[in-house]
Amino acid sequence: MAKKPSKKIRVDFRKNRQNSTRQNDFTRRVQTDDADIDELKRGQRVSGKGDLSRRRTVFGERGDDDSFVLSVDEAACLRGRVLSAIGSTQCTVQVDEGQPHAGKRFECTVRRVVRTVARDARNAVVTGDRVLFLPSENQFGVIERVEPRRGVLARGHQYRQHILVANVSQVAIVSSAAEPALKPALIDRFLVSSAKGNVRAIIVVNKCDLIDVSDLQPMIGQYARLGYTVVPASVQTGLGIAWLQRLLKNEQTVFTGQSGVGKSSLLNTIQPGLAIKTGDVSRITQKGRHTTRYAQLRELTLGGWVVDTPGIRQLELWNVQPEEMEGFFLEFRPFVPRCKFPDCLHLVEDGCAVRDAVQQDLISQIRYESYLRLVIGDD
Repeated sequence: MAKKPSKKIRVDFRKNRQNSTRQNDFTRRVQTDDADIDELKRGQRVSGKGDLSRRRTVFGERGDDDSFVLSVDEAACLRGRVLSAIGSTQCTVQVDEGQPHAGKRFECTVRRVVRTVARDARNAVVTGDRVLFLPSENQFGVIERVEPRRGVLARGHQYRQHILVANVSQVAIVSSAAEPALKPALIDRFLVSSAKGNVRAIIVVNKCDLIDVSDLQPMIGQYARLGYTVVPASVQTGLGIAWLQRLLKNEQTVFTGQSGVGKSSLLNTIQPGLAIKTGDVSRITQKGRHTTRYAQLRELTLGGWVVDTPGIRQLELWNVQPEEMEGFFLEFRPFVPRCKFPDCLHLVEDGCAVRDAVQQDLISQIRYESYLRLVIGDD
């Protein structure tokens, strides 16, 4: 494939040194002490915000994911993968094989221009990113560039994209049969998010020792018919552990789900020695307590990598339009072309073949209700 031509963009940087912000008691002093008015700084900003005062031209290329890949001195940099990222000041990067210092870990900060180019995202660098960084003494460094991402799990957060992890091949959507209760609607949200990020999905139903597994057969059959792998599991009895080990081998897998479903416990059982901290579910609220504070990439001895992520109680989908939602519900596909109107959203329209299929039990009523909540925006 021909290399994309170099492009340049203009980016805004905040001043390194700005005028001090206004005094907090500015208004009070004017109202109560007329003698001090002449002593106040003239031209003082009322907003207290710094100026965007300088612009800079940076060079790079557009990645396939429409990201801007900065041009850097690659000969001076090391290539590696981000094992964990907390904000923009605490990134642990492991050097790739075939590089000087292969396998070593560097504590890195993020170059300011990298953060500025990624201003539309919540984080410029996330767990799983492939990066180029400039090493310094004592195994510290500065990340100079983030490579284009392949396979992401993301959500919306305060009108911005929050990528939970990048460069994974599959996502294990972990739910629990009980304590907390099974939530099919949350599973459906994760399935949509996984498909949007081009990541294969596995559904894991943990804590099956707390119920009669036969009660899960309708749900398991429903997803299995759609082509999803569904794994009943239990840390207490060992159910499904060997199956999960085979599924994780030589893959890049992120474990996700709500708090308290046992993601960390499953990983500790899949590979004893990981020693990931675990917690209990509140007996009063039946909600899990956060024990995993940030996403962390861990290598498996059987081959492959896993990422344990903080629990999510709600998942806001990112950049999924109502008119494209039908494409993420696989069972809708045979019926969509039969709808009377080509722009049918399958809500209340006349001649809707999808709604007819629901009434005829050809599409699950529970799945259709999940679709309605996603399209309408009702959490």
